Amino acid sequence: MSEDHSTPKKEKQERLSKHKENIQHSQAEEEAQLLGQQRAFYDRNCRAFKRKIMVKRHEFEQEQLREELNKKKTQKEMEHAMLIRQDESTQELEHRQLKTLQKLRMDLIRLQHQTELENQIEYNNRRERELHRKHVLELRQQPKNLKAMELQIKKQFQDTCKVQTKQYKALRHHQLEVTPKSEHKTVLKALKDEQTRKLAILAEQYEQSINEMMASQALRLDEAQEAECQALRQQLQQEMELLNAYQSKIKIQTEAQHEREQQKLEQKVSLRRAHLEQKIEEELASLQKERTDRIKHLLDRQEREVDAFDMESLRMGFNNLGALDYPKDDYR
Repeated sequence: MSEDHSTPKKEKQERLSKHKENIQHSQAEEEAQLLGQQRAFYDRNCRAFKRKIMVKRHEFEQEQLREELNKKKTQKEMEHAMLIRQDESTQELEHRQLKTLQKLRMDLIRLQHQTELENQIEYNNRRERELHRKHVLELRQQPKNLKAMELQIKKQFQDTCKVQTKQYKALRHHQLEVTPKSEHKTVLKALKDEQTRKLAILAEQYEQSINEMMASQALRLDEAQEAECQALRQQLQQEMELLNAYQSKIKIQTEAQHEREQQKLEQKVSLRRAHLEQKIEEELASLQKERTDRIKHLLDRQEREVDAFDMESLRMGFNNLGALDYPKDDYR
């Protein structure tokens, strides 16, 4: 235009001004387009950054929930371990107490049986000593009794002799009356001899009776004492057998009672342990259900938030901001 001298200056100015306006307009459009692109790039990056922050927040929430649930599980496992140790300690204490109680009971029974046995032996010895003293007194008293019986026999002998003397006198008087006087001497001698012979026989018989009586009484005393000794031995033996049978019965009953107590304790311990294991199993199942529910609720909420954010981003014209990538399956 500066070299074209044919064109008027005013027209040149107008053309130059119009060209300048076109350049300014084009520059303004380019600037506006660049600003729009920059604004869109900025908005997209901000939106992506917000999505990234949301994803990080979700990951943090997941990590926090994981730590909370793991801590709760650890606490529950520690509580269960403590309950099991407590149950085992209680079981050991109960067995030890039962064992101590049964040992004490058996010791008392053995002591009681030993005392009863010693008392029975003492009683047996005392009865035997008393019977021995009784027999000694009877042996000491026997001569007196025999002497009295001997005197009684002698008195009977004397009474018999008196009766025979009277009979002899009556017979002599009768014979003297019926016999001639010349034969009186012979008759008296014969009667006297007969009387002497009969008295001698009678004395021998009474002496034999005394000897037989003494021998018989001594034998009877020996037999009676031996019978008493035998009866006492049998009685004491029966009492000892009864005592042994009674003590054996008590021991068997006590052992059976101990067996029942042991079985009852085992049943009690087993039932209590079963209840504890059932309680632990139920609590673990409840804890697992709570864990699953809370994780599902968190993931569902986070998924809804991401979906809502992505839908809003699409409405704003942003797409492919990046998929939320976190291990849902492993986390659950």
